[in-house]
Amino acid sequence: MEMQLVAEGLEFPEGPIALGDGSIILTEIKGQRLTRITPDGKKEIVVETGGGPNGAAIGPDGAIWITNNGGAFEWLDNMGLTIPGPTPASHVGGMIQRYDPKSGKLETVYEACEGRRLIGPNDLVFDRQGGFWFTDHGCSTPEGRKFGGLYYAKADGSLISRQRDHIISPNGVGLSPDETVVYAADTQLGRLWAFDVAGPGVLSPGPGFAPGRVICNLQDYQLLDSLAVEAGGKVCVATIINGGITTFDPDGSIEHYAFPDPICTNICFGGADMMDAWITASATGKLFKARWPRPGLKLNFNA
Repeated sequence: MEMQLVAEGLEFPEGPIALGDGSIILTEIKGQRLTRITPDGKKEIVVETGGGPNGAAIGPDGAIWITNNGGAFEWLDNMGLTIPGPTPASHVGGMIQRYDPKSGKLETVYEACEGRRLIGPNDLVFDRQGGFWFTDHGCSTPEGRKFGGLYYAKADGSLISRQRDHIISPNGVGLSPDETVVYAADTQLGRLWAFDVAGPGVLSPGPGFAPGRVICNLQDYQLLDSLAVEAGGKVCVATIINGGITTFDPDGSIEHYAFPDPICTNICFGGADMMDAWITASATGKLFKARWPRPGLKLNFNA
């Protein structure tokens, strides 16, 4: 696949949003900010968020919604590659933030659910009703891992609901084109989950003792990060170790597109035909653009 280097020198980029003017807004987790990348590669700070801004999406209100992990990683340098390390002892939890580009106001909308602090919010996607599904990745501790979950929340701040709990490391999240399925990538398992939707913001019970349906488990040691869905229903998941994008068909078959970074973290689609793809290559701090073989799914809200 032909690829173009759009920008470099980013501090662990994630959460790309393709805007109508051809620019990209993305998060820099290590840099603790949102950054705009113009088509010619120029960088402009949008807002300093603090913590660890991971996922980002345009909401029905035109604001940028951010899943912020609260600074859940120490940062390691391994032969020039930026690697997310253990969770620092100072970490107390993450939050859902809302940034209004018109007013410049940044606010925290959610930081707890049913009296429990969010651990490490990671990725989000808005449905047609204007609410959003988001993953909490959990975090590491010296005693073991705090497991994450899958949540639904409303953009007016009136509701947050934990729909699945005790998932090992939920990361990327997306909706099928008909919005009857929520997909979530589990990083540590290398697994793509499918959760059937019973109604807006509510999941159907999983099959048997499982929390959801397993689309595929990757072979060997491959980790999964954030994702985007194609218009035809395939799920494109950024892949770690085997750096690139792994595309999952709902029938369980896969194909892999390699990119030159062992920690690819996300993909988004845009352009007039939705076949332009932007990929965050985070260990090397780069943003790539490629022509995808199929169109991506247009999101419900954009700018």
